Amino acid sequence: MTLLDPENWRTLRGGEAEAVEPATGEVLGVLTLAGPSDVERATTRAARAQRDWAGTPYPERAAVLRRAGDLIHRHAPEISEWIVREAGSIPGKAEFEIRTAADECYEAAALAHRPLGQVLPSAAPRLSYTSRVPAGVVGVIAPFNVPLVLAVRSVAPALALGNAVVLKPDPRTAVCGGHVLAAVFAAAGLPEGLLHVLPGGAGTGRALVGDPRVRVISFTGSTAAGRRVGARASRHLKRAHLELGGNSALLVLADADLDAAMSTAAWASFFHQGQVCMTAGRHLVHASLHDEYVARLAARADALTVGDPYREQVHLGPVIDRGQLDRIDTLVRAAAADGVRIAAGGTHRDLFYRPTVLADGGTGPGSVGASAAYGQEVFGPVAPVRAFHTLDEAVALATDSAYGLALGIVTRDAARALDLAARIPTGLLHINDQTVNDEPVAAFGGLADSGTGARFGGDANLDAFTETRWTTVRATPAAYPFQPRARTKGAAR
Repeated sequence: MTLLDPENWRTLRGGEAEAVEPATGEVLGVLTLAGPSDVERATTRAARAQRDWAGTPYPERAAVLRRAGDLIHRHAPEISEWIVREAGSIPGKAEFEIRTAADECYEAAALAHRPLGQVLPSAAPRLSYTSRVPAGVVGVIAPFNVPLVLAVRSVAPALALGNAVVLKPDPRTAVCGGHVLAAVFAAAGLPEGLLHVLPGGAGTGRALVGDPRVRVISFTGSTAAGRRVGARASRHLKRAHLELGGNSALLVLADADLDAAMSTAAWASFFHQGQVCMTAGRHLVHASLHDEYVARLAARADALTVGDPYREQVHLGPVIDRGQLDRIDTLVRAAAADGVRIAAGGTHRDLFYRPTVLADGGTGPGSVGASAAYGQEVFGPVAPVRAFHTLDEAVALATDSAYGLALGIVTRDAARALDLAARIPTGLLHINDQTVNDEPVAAFGGLADSGTGARFGGDANLDAFTETRWTTVRATPAAYPFQPRARTKGAAR
């Protein structure tokens, strides 16, 4: 039995769109996009349904989430095919998404029966306590790169905690990042009206952020788009949880084992064609290892296969579309024109971009550190490598970025790595591991241009999707000193 019914993809009013396979250009299906009237209709229904859902006993809410996790596993082959074909993912990455998405549902089920407050002391003769109450309607805006996970990590906990959700997936991955979840939760028994999937562009996102019935926005995407979302949300006095871009550093210290480090280094920059916010966009390597590191990483890049992940066994698939490919290639070409050495890659066929290693020009003036491919988030399979000579220099280079998402440190001395990391602001830290890491039980988020801190995973979900209410209870009504004074005869009124 299949999970997805294409008839459910054509109920919106914003015009038709095609689900396209980036590897071949083949049209996988036709769906409709959401317009502003769809947003208003969805949020109105969601607000109405949420009142009953918030009062539903927690075992029932938890059971829906557990069934959703089971259904994701049960329909893994069908879901995997959509992630591979629609998002350009290799099968291993699709399996990771499915496993993680199911775990997100199971972890969210546990949220439904977490203690939701605390008893407080009070100077008055009363019971005083705080409790967590659902925020109401949560708007979720999710990107194309890890579409299932980056949608469900907000959808599942928000629902478990008694909210309704309106999800706007990227229209390029509307099926695997949106309609899959609608089908899963419908089959899991989620009452109607609580989850709405509205694929659309920036206009749909603006309508969602500005809708008065939406009290919380959970956004994952670029820093530029996140700034606009945050500004619009603040004008409407609503919370916005922003998980944005990154240009994370992988520090390789002088004592690192290069044999072990190569696998870490390649995965950090080339996993899913580098289209991950945590990708290592800066490889900072001790000068004593730099030349060998570049040579080994370039050899590793040259050995990786790039192609159609649905029809071939490959390491990297296509980037999502022509616009993304042009951005990657423009940054690499500009670096090469300035004298940066392309040690590997730098070429493409259609949307298939070769894994690329950039290093300082061997004979020319080109400096990797001066290139936009080093200083900006490329969102492609590009690994710029830069040397450092001292730990102080390593700290200076690692902190010289507007971003603050992830940091990896490779060394034989973990204690020294912890001391070093204490000097580098970052939301996520991985010692003797690469920067692309995530688990449903761990708080996730970045600093500075990478977002508004840990807003996803673990206890952070309680803060993200509930409000804290203070309640007091007395046995009898309280007496206050505003008592009417007896008026004397002739007193002014």
